Amino acid sequence: MPLNLPKNLPAVDLLKKEHIFVMDSLRAAEQDIRPLRIVVLNLMPLKITTETDLIRLLSNSPLQVELVFMKIRGHQPRNTPVEHMRTFYRDFDGMRGECFDGMIVTGAPVEQLRFEEVTYWAELKEILDWARTHVTSTLYICWAAQAGLYHFYGIPKYDLPVKMSGVFRHRMLEPYRAIFRGFDDEFYVPHSRHTEIRRADILRTAGLTLLSESDEAGVYMVMARGGRDFFITGHSEYAPGTLHDEYVRDTGRGLPAAMPVNYYRDDRPDSPPVVRWRSHANMLFINWLNYYVYQETPFRVQDIPAMGEL
Repeated sequence: MPLNLPKNLPAVDLLKKEHIFVMDSLRAAEQDIRPLRIVVLNLMPLKITTETDLIRLLSNSPLQVELVFMKIRGHQPRNTPVEHMRTFYRDFDGMRGECFDGMIVTGAPVEQLRFEEVTYWAELKEILDWARTHVTSTLYICWAAQAGLYHFYGIPKYDLPVKMSGVFRHRMLEPYRAIFRGFDDEFYVPHSRHTEIRRADILRTAGLTLLSESDEAGVYMVMARGGRDFFITGHSEYAPGTLHDEYVRDTGRGLPAAMPVNYYRDDRPDSPPVVRWRSHANMLFINWLNYYVYQETPFRVQDIPAMGEL
């Protein structure tokens, strides 16, 4: 089923070139289907890139999905046109009274700051609290996972001696959970971060379930409230070239950036990456939408009366 997206969103043209079927809101309104409403709080610096990455994965579900983009009040990103933010993003203040079937909170380039030093920390906490009463299930990615675990459970983050960058092998600790339907025994996930959360902190905290980890990358997936919250430390949504772009950016700035691990063919940066995580990423988002959003949301498609009954 296609995604219902705002008309003229740049991601639409990009994804049509990949033969991914999307429709704008006007066409979707002609169909007698209530789509799942998913709100995305996009904190990544390259908004359009992140939008495209997420839409690419969400489009693989048989469920129709309507995406709504949220932004932090008064925070203007430096790498995204002002007009794009005005056209496609809404302030949280205007969304307080709405309910959503699902929510995705992305990572942010602020992980080396203390949470309280992040300029929008107060508003982010307010949004996270709001999500617990207005959203069926929320997916927290990378820094957002660390922020959510810290805000709700007091889980600290720890600085790493060097940036963790690469594609790492993971295993499931509870393989019969619905989020893992269709997964292989081992799967790969990209990571790109300067900090980590630790296994011992998760295991000693009531209400948290460690679902997946990696020998090299550590904690990967943590669940809370029976699947109403998923905290994911990696970037399953990354496009094939994203780790390369970050590596080139960091080395170009003179930062101590190590070459991404298990990423380039023959470990040569002048060779293309080997994509090992695409199938896992697709199953992750499909399972989340189906089993933890659609199956659990109180207002499903079949609950909406047909047009003739209105």
